[in-house]
Amino acid sequence: MAKNYGAQQRAQMQAPSNPLAIKTKKYGLEKNKYIAMCMRQLFANQWKWAFLPLALVGLNVFLNLSGTYKNYWIYIFLAIGVLGYVLFWLIQFTGITQLAQYKQLFDKYRYEIDSRQIFMKISDKEGGMIKWDMILSAYKDKEAYVLEMGKYQFIYLPLAIFNNDNDRKLMDKIMRDKGLIN
Repeated sequence: MAKNYGAQQRAQMQAPSNPLAIKTKKYGLEKNKYIAMCMRQLFANQWKWAFLPLALVGLNVFLNLSGTYKNYWIYIFLAIGVLGYVLFWLIQFTGITQLAQYKQLFDKYRYEIDSRQIFMKISDKEGGMIKWDMILSAYKDKEAYVLEMGKYQFIYLPLAIFNNDNDRKLMDKIMRDKGLIN
Protein backbone atom coordinates (compact mmCIF):
# COMPACT_ATOMS: atom_id res chain seq x y z
CA MET A 1 0.00 0.00 0.00
CA ALA A 2 1.56 3.28 -1.17
CA LYS A 3 1.50 6.36 0.98
CA ASN A 4 0.19 9.61 -0.46
CA TYR A 5 2.71 12.15 0.81
CA GLY A 6 1.91 14.89 -1.70
CA ALA A 7 -1.84 14.73 -1.54
CA GLN A 8 -2.71 15.19 2.10
CA GLN A 9 -6.31 15.87 2.82
CA ARG A 10 -7.11 19.01 4.78
CA ALA A 11 -10.06 19.11 7.08
CA GLN A 12 -11.86 22.37 6.55
CA MET A 13 -12.97 23.82 9.83
CA GLN A 14 -16.23 25.66 9.56
CA ALA A 15 -17.89 27.48 12.41
CA PRO A 16 -21.48 26.45 12.94
CA SER A 17 -23.96 28.73 11.24
CA ASN A 18 -26.02 30.85 13.59
CA PRO A 19 -29.74 30.44 12.81
CA LEU A 20 -30.36 34.01 14.01
CA ALA A 21 -27.67 35.49 11.75
CA ILE A 22 -28.49 37.83 8.90
CA LYS A 23 -28.04 35.89 5.67
CA THR A 24 -27.63 37.99 2.54
CA LYS A 25 -27.81 37.38 -1.17
CA LYS A 26 -24.56 36.91 -3.08
CA TYR A 27 -22.81 40.15 -3.93
CA GLY A 28 -19.54 41.06 -5.62
CA LEU A 29 -18.12 44.56 -5.38
CA GLU A 30 -17.93 46.24 -8.78
CA LYS A 31 -14.54 47.62 -9.77
CA ASN A 32 -15.88 51.08 -10.57
CA LYS A 33 -17.63 51.21 -7.20
CA TYR A 34 -14.37 50.28 -5.46
CA ILE A 35 -12.50 53.07 -7.24
CA ALA A 36 -15.23 55.60 -6.40
CA MET A 37 -15.26 54.55 -2.72
CA CYS A 38 -11.46 54.78 -2.48
CA MET A 39 -11.46 58.25 -4.07
CA ARG A 40 -14.20 59.31 -1.66
CA GLN A 41 -12.13 58.06 1.27
CA LEU A 42 -9.04 59.82 -0.11
CA PHE A 43 -10.84 63.16 -0.33
CA ALA A 44 -12.39 62.67 3.11
CA ASN A 45 -8.98 61.99 4.66
CA GLN A 46 -6.97 64.63 2.80
CA TRP A 47 -9.36 67.55 2.29
CA LYS A 48 -7.19 69.77 4.50
CA TRP A 49 -4.42 69.71 1.91
CA ALA A 50 -6.69 71.59 -0.52
CA PHE A 51 -5.93 74.76 1.43
CA LEU A 52 -2.27 74.69 0.34
CA PRO A 53 -2.93 75.37 -3.38
CA LEU A 54 -5.70 77.80 -2.43
CA ALA A 55 -3.29 79.71 -0.16
CA LEU A 56 -0.70 79.84 -2.94
CA VAL A 57 -3.29 81.16 -5.39
CA GLY A 58 -4.41 83.76 -2.82
CA LEU A 59 -0.81 84.84 -2.19
CA ASN A 60 -0.19 85.11 -5.92
CA VAL A 61 -3.37 87.17 -6.45
CA PHE A 62 -2.25 89.53 -3.68
CA LEU A 63 1.23 89.87 -5.20
CA ASN A 64 -0.23 90.47 -8.67
CA LEU A 65 -2.71 93.11 -7.48
CA SER A 66 -0.12 94.93 -5.41
CA GLY A 67 2.28 94.99 -8.34
CA THR A 68 5.07 93.41 -6.30
CA TYR A 69 5.50 90.31 -8.42
CA LYS A 70 3.46 89.70 -11.56
CA ASN A 71 3.35 86.12 -12.76
CA TYR A 72 0.83 83.73 -14.18
CA TRP A 73 2.84 80.52 -14.30
CA ILE A 74 1.92 79.64 -10.70
CA TYR A 75 -1.73 79.07 -11.75
CA ILE A 76 -0.63 76.62 -14.43
CA PHE A 77 1.73 74.72 -12.12
CA LEU A 78 -0.85 74.52 -9.35
CA ALA A 79 -3.49 73.20 -11.74
CA ILE A 80 -1.05 70.63 -13.13
CA GLY A 81 0.05 69.64 -9.62
CA VAL A 82 -3.48 69.14 -8.26
CA LEU A 83 -4.59 67.29 -11.38
CA GLY A 84 -1.45 65.13 -11.28
CA TYR A 85 -2.03 64.24 -7.61
CA VAL A 86 -5.64 63.22 -8.22
CA LEU A 87 -4.69 61.25 -11.34
CA PHE A 88 -1.87 59.50 -9.45
CA TRP A 89 -4.30 58.13 -6.86
CA LEU A 90 -6.90 57.31 -9.49
CA ILE A 91 -4.30 55.24 -11.36
CA GLN A 92 -3.26 53.51 -8.11
CA PHE A 93 -6.82 52.49 -7.27
CA THR A 94 -7.51 51.43 -10.86
CA GLY A 95 -4.32 49.35 -10.80
CA ILE A 96 -5.52 47.48 -7.72
CA THR A 97 -8.58 46.31 -9.64
CA GLN A 98 -6.33 44.82 -12.35
CA LEU A 99 -3.91 42.85 -10.14
CA ALA A 100 -4.40 39.12 -9.65
CA GLN A 101 -3.68 39.20 -5.90
CA TYR A 102 -6.62 41.59 -5.36
CA LYS A 103 -9.07 39.47 -7.37
CA GLN A 104 -10.70 38.24 -4.17
CA LEU A 105 -11.91 41.79 -3.44
CA PHE A 106 -14.30 41.47 -6.35
CA ASP A 107 -15.47 37.87 -5.88
CA LYS A 108 -19.12 37.25 -5.09
CA TYR A 109 -19.72 36.50 -1.44
CA ARG A 110 -22.74 35.60 0.62
CA TYR A 111 -22.57 37.24 4.03
CA GLU A 112 -23.74 35.82 7.34
CA ILE A 113 -23.70 38.57 9.94
CA ASP A 114 -24.31 38.20 13.66
CA SER A 115 -23.17 39.98 16.81
CA ARG A 116 -19.92 37.95 17.00
CA GLN A 117 -18.55 38.06 13.45
CA ILE A 118 -19.14 38.45 9.75
CA PHE A 119 -18.80 35.35 7.57
CA MET A 120 -17.93 35.95 3.94
CA LYS A 121 -18.83 32.75 2.10
CA ILE A 122 -17.99 31.91 -1.49
CA SER A 123 -19.77 28.57 -1.09
CA ASP A 124 -21.03 26.52 1.84
CA LYS A 125 -17.51 25.18 2.48
CA GLU A 126 -15.29 28.10 1.43
CA GLY A 127 -15.07 31.52 2.96
CA GLY A 128 -13.58 33.67 5.66
CA MET A 129 -14.48 35.26 8.93
CA ILE A 130 -14.07 38.84 10.10
CA LYS A 131 -14.41 39.67 13.79
CA TRP A 132 -16.22 42.89 14.65
CA ASP A 133 -13.14 44.27 16.41
CA MET A 134 -11.44 44.49 13.00
CA ILE A 135 -14.05 47.06 11.89
CA LEU A 136 -12.65 50.49 12.78
CA SER A 137 -15.61 52.60 11.69
CA ALA A 138 -18.79 52.35 9.69
CA TYR A 139 -21.50 54.44 8.16
CA LYS A 140 -24.79 53.94 6.42
CA ASP A 141 -25.83 56.02 3.45
CA LYS A 142 -28.96 55.85 1.31
CA GLU A 143 -27.82 52.78 -0.62
CA ALA A 144 -25.39 50.77 1.52
CA TYR A 145 -23.56 50.01 4.73
CA VAL A 146 -19.82 50.65 4.55
CA LEU A 147 -17.65 48.94 7.15
CA GLU A 148 -14.14 50.43 7.14
CA MET A 149 -11.28 48.20 8.25
CA GLY A 150 -8.39 50.50 7.46
CA LYS A 151 -7.07 52.87 4.86
CA TYR A 152 -8.87 51.99 1.61
CA GLN A 153 -10.04 48.66 3.05
CA PHE A 154 -13.76 48.27 3.54
CA ILE A 155 -16.74 45.99 3.20
CA TYR A 156 -19.50 47.45 1.05
CA LEU A 157 -22.93 45.98 1.78
CA PRO A 158 -25.68 47.40 -0.45
CA LEU A 159 -29.13 47.47 1.10
CA ALA A 160 -30.42 45.43 -1.85
CA ILE A 161 -28.55 42.28 -0.74
CA PHE A 162 -30.55 42.03 2.48
CA ASN A 163 -33.55 39.75 2.15
CA ASN A 164 -36.05 41.95 4.00
CA ASP A 165 -36.50 45.01 6.20
CA ASN A 166 -36.08 42.97 9.37
CA ASP A 167 -32.54 42.04 8.29
CA ARG A 168 -31.74 45.72 7.72
CA LYS A 169 -33.15 46.65 11.14
CA LEU A 170 -31.13 43.88 12.78
CA MET A 171 -28.00 45.12 10.99
CA ASP A 172 -28.70 48.63 12.31
CA LYS A 173 -29.11 47.22 15.82
CA ILE A 174 -25.87 45.22 15.65
CA MET A 175 -23.94 48.24 14.40
CA ARG A 176 -25.46 50.50 17.08
CA ASP A 177 -24.59 47.93 19.77
CA LYS A 178 -21.01 47.86 18.50
CA GLY A 179 -20.89 51.67 18.58
CA LEU A 180 -20.27 52.01 14.86
CA ILE A 181 -23.33 54.12 13.99
CA ASN A 182 -25.67 56.33 15.99
